[in-house]
Amino acid sequence: MASRDERKETRQRIKEIYSVAKKYNVSELISESRKPKDPAQGEYDEELDASGLRKALEELGPAYVKLGQLLCTRPDLVGNDIAEELTKLRDNTPVTPFEEIKEVIETQLDQPLDEVYSEFEEEPLGSASIGQVYRAVLKENGEKVAVKVQKPGSYELVAADVKIMVSLAEKADKYITKTRTFNLPAIIKEFERSIFKELDYMEEVMNIQKITKNFEGHDYVKYPKVYPKLCTNRLINMELVEGYNVTELYDNEVDGISGKKIADDIVESYFKQLMLDGFFHADPHPGNMIIDKKEKKLCYIDLGMMGILNETFRADLAQLLLLLLGGNANSLVKQLLYMKIISPEQDTDELRMDIEDLVNRYIGADLDQMDGVLEKLINTMIKHGVTLPREFVMIGRGVALIEDIGYNLDKDFNIGEALQRFSKKLVVNKFNPVNVAKGSYDYLLDVEHLMKDLPDRVNSTLTKIEKGEIKVNLELKGLTELKNQLSASLIISALIIGSSLAILSNSGPKMWDISVIGLFGFLLSAVLGFYIVLKYVIFDN
Repeated sequence: MASRDERKETRQRIKEIYSVAKKYNVSELISESRKPKDPAQGEYDEELDASGLRKALEELGPAYVKLGQLLCTRPDLVGNDIAEELTKLRDNTPVTPFEEIKEVIETQLDQPLDEVYSEFEEEPLGSASIGQVYRAVLKENGEKVAVKVQKPGSYELVAADVKIMVSLAEKADKYITKTRTFNLPAIIKEFERSIFKELDYMEEVMNIQKITKNFEGHDYVKYPKVYPKLCTNRLINMELVEGYNVTELYDNEVDGISGKKIADDIVESYFKQLMLDGFFHADPHPGNMIIDKKEKKLCYIDLGMMGILNETFRADLAQLLLLLLGGNANSLVKQLLYMKIISPEQDTDELRMDIEDLVNRYIGADLDQMDGVLEKLINTMIKHGVTLPREFVMIGRGVALIEDIGYNLDKDFNIGEALQRFSKKLVVNKFNPVNVAKGSYDYLLDVEHLMKDLPDRVNSTLTKIEKGEIKVNLELKGLTELKNQLSASLIISALIIGSSLAILSNSGPKMWDISVIGLFGFLLSAVLGFYIVLKYVIFDN
């Protein structure tokens, strides 16, 4: 239970929030009296309102700046105008004095500064709302490091503000009709999860280690080396990458590094993260990319927030992109429904017509002319009030950022070709016999769990029947035929499972590096399955 002083501080902070909101007229964003600039399209004149919201968030401090940075990635929730304005958010917090930062470092490492570093520059390389970064040299090995330190009190300040945000969002959703469109409680819940991940610096350490492992053997890209023994949840020691910002290569060749090569490396690395690994940089803007001067390689930085896509979603996304690039509007809508990106209620004639218009615009176009097609699809759904999955919006924004960087580096840049190539690779990989075998093995585990639970479920059902809680009416027709069908189905299932295990065991004679026994089993299963369909589904009807 909060103390009297904590409750007093909370009330004071809420008053401050209301005061800032009133100062910048933020309440107009949810006002019922706002006039549309185009009644036919239902668009509002949001320029002044959005600017006021941005300024209010900047004045309210770190937690609100971070909230705005999240909202700028969700145009499906706040609209394109507000999202665009929030991309201009700046951290206005002052630089924390070095003596305070030094105390944090020594507390986290439990050692005096001069025992860990032979050199430590007191002027920060960069400062943000939550942390500051310094240049230093490790005493142990003489390696240059970037020391990322969380400002004292940042965690406590953000935690207190998030608690207030949760309370205000629930009250606004309950009492202000207009705000229900934004689903504020859901937005704040998503923000709460992401901000506390960002406040735990060990999350970034693990992200760097994981993505570095994913790119082992890929020499065109690098990630900063981390020193885990010198990292805590409020401190990171990582390799200092000295180099050029990507924007320095726009329309230029710097130090023998061509923009075309870097554009190719960016698109290759990003789509590998996105489509093949399912672990990707959540904010791939130019400021988070450096060209290492020494190795002349692309290096991603600021890996505190990452996107995660499971294998099923990636395969479905690949099929969606191929349908989009191929101009198949009807199948594209079906895929959006299958992926639950849109609901059956949102599958309106108007949405279908807009998607058909979008697709028809690109029919016959070369892949290098399909710039912005994914972003246009997302905007089409936003126009029809579709609240999109967070991952899907992140992908759309990421692809748009990569596309913009690519065109600035290389005027002949072709993102459509890369989208198609990686999507095809993922779809083909989905139907690889080894992956099919893995899927069958997962199915076998599900069957095993079901069989273990079956006796208890049968006993429970029979007990309910005996007590009269369940009434059963049976009409026994074609029992023999049903028995034959079940027997054949069980045989086919056993063959599929056995073949899967044979492939996964990686033993015995092989053809195309796949177990011959497993391939034969899958072939026999296919023949028997075809026979079952012909006999019991087609000819019996």
